[in-house]
Amino acid sequence: MALAPADTGSETTTQIDRAGVLSGRRFAASLGLDAATLFGLATVVSLLVLIEILVRTGAISSLIIALPSEAIGAIFHGETFLKLVQATKLTFGMVLAAMVAEVVIAIPAGYLLYRYKAFGKAYEGWLASLFAAPIFLLYPLFMVIFGRNNFTLIFMGMAAGIIPIIVHVRLAFTSIPPTLIKVGRSFHMSESTIFWKIMVPAGAKTIFTGIRLGLIYTLINIIAIEYLVDAGGLGRMVSDSYFRFDITGTYTAIIAVTLVSVVFNIIVNRIEKLVR
Repeated sequence: MALAPADTGSETTTQIDRAGVLSGRRFAASLGLDAATLFGLATVVSLLVLIEILVRTGAISSLIIALPSEAIGAIFHGETFLKLVQATKLTFGMVLAAMVAEVVIAIPAGYLLYRYKAFGKAYEGWLASLFAAPIFLLYPLFMVIFGRNNFTLIFMGMAAGIIPIIVHVRLAFTSIPPTLIKVGRSFHMSESTIFWKIMVPAGAKTIFTGIRLGLIYTLINIIAIEYLVDAGGLGRMVSDSYFRFDITGTYTAIIAVTLVSVVFNIIVNRIEKLVR
């Protein structure tokens, strides 16, 4: 009986694919990046190149979307660069202040709702409702109370971002296996030591999920209010460029907002690794 010939073509293709994957991983490692990060960067670059082609060919009007090359290049122009640096510092500082206040308040609040079960059950629905409520619409009230200043922006950012953190802190502590806490008590550990050495690391994944959600809501609220009331940093810069029909300047400021978000996410990821 004749033997069927081996499918050498498919084997060769598989070997080439594996070699490509391995070379990609080595390249990512040489840059100090993991494969997922490198893939994400490649996707962003590909989208920018596609938009550049569509705008240059007229498929998308330059009055709607600026050329990515011009928007990115405008960052490094002298006057624009100085304005971006000042606006970025202001927005970054306000978001940072709001996030620190959120974490300082939310972790003890979430722990209390976990520790006292009755309070947790009583206020769980309230927090869920507030999480879904458009707290952003209360900004005129707080501007009347606090004035048109940076503190109002920080407070509004904190008010929107603190709720998901409280919810996730309570959820994190509730989902910790009781065995871990019992082991800590068997070693005569104090309640504070059990909290910081056992409960926080064990619930870090869920807690930092809440912190990331809080960051999203905080950044959106602060940027949006800056845009609406013509105050603050990057949101105000987006507003100024938009109302002057400066399409390139508008997208340049939007890129700066994106970079601020990326930096905050990197910081949160690093802190999570340290805690866990």
